[in-house]
Amino acid sequence: MGDSPQSVSGPGGAAPLAMSSVRRWSIVILLFTASLINYLDRATVSIALPLISKDLHLGPATEGVLLSAFFWSYALMQVPIGWCSDRLNLRWLYAGAFVLWSLAQGLTGLAAGLTALMLFRILLGVGESIYLPGGSKIVSLLFPLEERGLPSGLFDFGTRTGLLLEGILIPYLLVHYGWRKTFLVVGFLALVWLIPWLAATPPLMRAERAALSPAGRRLEVTRVLKLLRSRNLLGICLGFFCFDYYWYLLVLWLPNYLVTVRGFTILKAGVFYALPFLVFGLCQPLGGWIADRLVRAGFDKTRTRKGIVTFAFLTGLLLIPAARVESANAAVALIMGACLVGLSTGNLLVILHGAAPPSDVGVWTGYENFFGNVAGILAPLITGYTVARTGSYAPAFALSALVLVAGLIAYWFIVGDLGRPE
Repeated sequence: MGDSPQSVSGPGGAAPLAMSSVRRWSIVILLFTASLINYLDRATVSIALPLISKDLHLGPATEGVLLSAFFWSYALMQVPIGWCSDRLNLRWLYAGAFVLWSLAQGLTGLAAGLTALMLFRILLGVGESIYLPGGSKIVSLLFPLEERGLPSGLFDFGTRTGLLLEGILIPYLLVHYGWRKTFLVVGFLALVWLIPWLAATPPLMRAERAALSPAGRRLEVTRVLKLLRSRNLLGICLGFFCFDYYWYLLVLWLPNYLVTVRGFTILKAGVFYALPFLVFGLCQPLGGWIADRLVRAGFDKTRTRKGIVTFAFLTGLLLIPAARVESANAAVALIMGACLVGLSTGNLLVILHGAAPPSDVGVWTGYENFFGNVAGILAPLITGYTVARTGSYAPAFALSALVLVAGLIAYWFIVGDLGRPE
């Protein structure tokens, strides 16, 4: 990376914002860090769930409702925050959302009961909604389309790194300080991130767009609502729903599974919870980098990215035997193999970038993540209900793996060639 300003137009549309490569990648690293904090915050409740449930006397079905509450607001905010990401200054939009979610996380430690706990989870969902639409839009402002696989995978790698850190840090804090002080420390300390963010980002970080009149704003709302008539967007949304159903089962239920089924202590479960997400996270920039290299070498960009997604999704089937083997260590090894799904994530974002009009990357990502987080609502509820009825995680694990593989139908047969108008 050099220090000279770059402004290279790629096939994705308008030229990237003019700034040095060092500054551009510094912003990506800050997005990585924010994604790390984002997932550290949202998943703390999963590792703390056995302690919270004991304190508040929660059963499996109620646990499912609590885990689901975050996604009620997170999903509903996706399209509005995506629209804002396309139009507002992302320097301040991202910073404001970050403050909101950090305060909500910290205040969770003061919740007196289940109702307050759910309220703070809902506020956390509002703030954290910026992560994917905002991050994806920022990458589209900084890089041409053919170079977005690596930065897309890298900034989203932060989510899995957050889960890795979660498995090491949170159990220690829970054991030594309890769940309430853990939320207070994790939430409020994160606000330090704002200092380098405001130092690195330019005063104006948004795409140039004409101002809208009141009548134009009404027409714009109608246009945004009609976007789902796009076959490409519909296919991307359905495919991402399947991906996120699988993902959120792992994020939300794996810690409880390791404690209640495999008999691990919270400290040991934290380590074995972290290892699969280490694999998932390392695969994210790797999958994007491999595809970028192949596309630059002349391979077909559509088949290359969809092919990597296909291989990655098929590894998710390893989750089925993971729930049935007798050895706890073998189960963790199979779950780690099932996390090669991470090879797909950078490419999923670039597939969206290649199919979306450049001016609508944020709102398309909002629609995609809305559908994905409807799966985030359903996965904990269905899993909690299934475990309560059957007394086993095996049916829930099998369902999530099969839903993931079904997503390939959407990416291959509904989403068309990248960069080709519908």
